[in-house]
Amino acid sequence: MPFLFNRHYTPLELKQFAGDLAQIASVRIVEYQEGRARGMRVAQVWTGSGFRFEILLDRGMDIGAAEHNGRALAWKYPALATPPYYDAHKFGWARTWGGGLLTTCGITFFGQPETDNGEELGLHGRISHTPAENVRVTQEFRGDDYVLEIEGSVRQSVIFGENLVLTRRITTKLGANNFSIHDTITNDGFRAAPHMILYHCNFGFPVVSPDSEILLDEESVRPRDVNAEKGFGRQNRFENPAFDYPEQVFFHKPRADANGFAQSSIVNRALNFGAYVRWQIGNLPYMGQWKLMQAGEYVCALEPANYWETPRAKLREEGRLKMLNAGERVEYLLELGVFE
Repeated sequence: MPFLFNRHYTPLELKQFAGDLAQIASVRIVEYQEGRARGMRVAQVWTGSGFRFEILLDRGMDIGAAEHNGRALAWKYPALATPPYYDAHKFGWARTWGGGLLTTCGITFFGQPETDNGEELGLHGRISHTPAENVRVTQEFRGDDYVLEIEGSVRQSVIFGENLVLTRRITTKLGANNFSIHDTITNDGFRAAPHMILYHCNFGFPVVSPDSEILLDEESVRPRDVNAEKGFGRQNRFENPAFDYPEQVFFHKPRADANGFAQSSIVNRALNFGAYVRWQIGNLPYMGQWKLMQAGEYVCALEPANYWETPRAKLREEGRLKMLNAGERVEYLLELGVFE
């Protein structure tokens, strides 16, 4: 039963107060009209609780801007563009990435550019620059809950190579301060295909601030490189923006709760406000952390993944590269939200 404005409401009461429930909560499909993002389809979602977010339908159904009661959750950067601007070569991915609350990296590769098995692999893979198809929006009562749901499929395919389909279902409810993502990745072809995935959850100011800290129940953590070693021991705290701050990346091994889920949160103690990502740990046993305190690029990403950032060629050489056989599928479940 929805909880709004300090009380619970039955479906009948809600219908009596609002002839059109879009007055309170809704999903609306719009298009950007300017710049390199012109023509991009976006699903704007608001739940009635002050929680709003947008789904970038032409960018892998990733999550763009998000806010709660006017306070931004997501980090954004002025580079967002439609897929035709995408450059798959080396670091070209970053020239059309505008941040947002969640970016899907994969689905055959993520990480630093490399070459594996004769294939050139650009930064973080292709899926986040691929438009969704068969998009369906559902807004209906299910029992006492008014459910808002957006579903679609994103295909990554190439002749002589992979033919993978990501089916994504994003669900929230009237009165909610969170949403869930249920992903199914299916090998729709007849060749085995590599599968690597990382959910790049990008939090910005005011969630991230010198008054904030990361909370995570974990077994271990280690720095990626020399830059990260300099910040090791303070990876869960944040500094003021600096004018020369090389990125720091840390590899975490989260601990599951009794229900098989891990959760990582960023809490702003001064505002008594924060955001979190919660995920089913079975298929996503690792979490990366991207910490960048650079002025104008002030962000921390929490990144559930099926690997720590490792060259795909090395995974293949060591016999650890996950392959999806013809017809095989794998599922992932995540939840992102806010608390205060």
